[in-house]
Amino acid sequence: MRQIPIMKPYFTEREAALVAETLESGWVAQGPRVAAFEKQVAAHEGVAYGIAATSCTTALHLLMVAMGFGAGDDVLVPSFTFVATPNSVAYTGAAVVLVDVDPATFNLSVPWLESFLDANYREADDGFRNRRSGNRLAGIVPVNLFGLCADIPAVNRIAARYGMKVVEDSACALGAMISGTHEGGFGNPSALSFHPRKSITTGEGGMILTDSEELAGKLRRLRSHAASLSETQRHLAKGYLLPEFNELGYNYRMTDLQAAVGIAQMEKIDLITEARRRIAARYDRLIPGSVPWLIPPFVPDGYTHVYQTYCCRVNLAALEMKTVEAGNAFRNRVMEFLETNGIATRQGTHATHTLGVYRDRRGAGAPDLPGAYECDRLSIALPLYVELTEADQDFVIEELIRAGKEAL
Repeated sequence: MRQIPIMKPYFTEREAALVAETLESGWVAQGPRVAAFEKQVAAHEGVAYGIAATSCTTALHLLMVAMGFGAGDDVLVPSFTFVATPNSVAYTGAAVVLVDVDPATFNLSVPWLESFLDANYREADDGFRNRRSGNRLAGIVPVNLFGLCADIPAVNRIAARYGMKVVEDSACALGAMISGTHEGGFGNPSALSFHPRKSITTGEGGMILTDSEELAGKLRRLRSHAASLSETQRHLAKGYLLPEFNELGYNYRMTDLQAAVGIAQMEKIDLITEARRRIAARYDRLIPGSVPWLIPPFVPDGYTHVYQTYCCRVNLAALEMKTVEAGNAFRNRVMEFLETNGIATRQGTHATHTLGVYRDRRGAGAPDLPGAYECDRLSIALPLYVELTEADQDFVIEELIRAGKEAL
């Protein structure tokens, strides 16, 4: 049977050659390849510093620690995101406050956010405080989901008004832009992912981007047990020197073997991004006339979507369905039909407020998050990868047409 995966990394002989060179060098832990990869990614995104980590989750955790978040703080996180986003906040002891998203973009809803802040936080001598818990409003983590930036300029304006620190979760958004400015270029640190479902991969891996020299230095210390000397400094100095440790740190270091793969991937990032955007544009043309019950991704004016995921929504109006639950049942039948016929699809991601770990933490009086719930129940991601052919896409569309008829 013909098999079309949801995603497939794009490798050439270059990755294997650089990994072989790294093995032959004898330096396979964090070293010169990691440093080169950091510079390569930072330059592509127009940011001064890159700090590689073992994953986007650990990169986000480092940022939350560096921001100083902790017990007694509220940090706002969109509910519709992978669980790693709120987890990275929870690791610090800060309270995760889940907020709603706009189903059209899958990203944080700015009007909802403004209304929520006005209703739930009061001005105090030391900033803004939660009217119920008394927690200090400390930060917000906008997620640039599926390769589309959230409205970061608006988030920055709101954050400045309320005294919040901003950390961008750009796990999916390498290369995404607003009016020509890349994610991570709006004055906030951001965290990227190099998981195999992302545009480029190092197997596992992540990276923080920042324009702050001070923050970059702190993050580099924290990712390596907070040692006073880096491995490179030790190797280039006196062999008997051992580092001092004056704060709690972590072992979140990427290896040179992973970075070798990353360097090869970044050498073709423009080719990869152009291919993904071309395939997405063809889906955009094919879906409205063939699969009217599916809503393609929406891209606001001035935004550059890089389509880490081509995520659609079930169109309830086109199906004359009155409830999200009915649409969810239809979507699940469609996905089962496609899987049976060799086409992999996925739900976009979770509405994390519906997951046990956060549902049980939210407590009485937590707001409804209808946008996130709708995205959870109605989203469907279609196959998209560099080597997806037009014939493959045509097959996906044909099977979507069949699936829609079978699922009704």
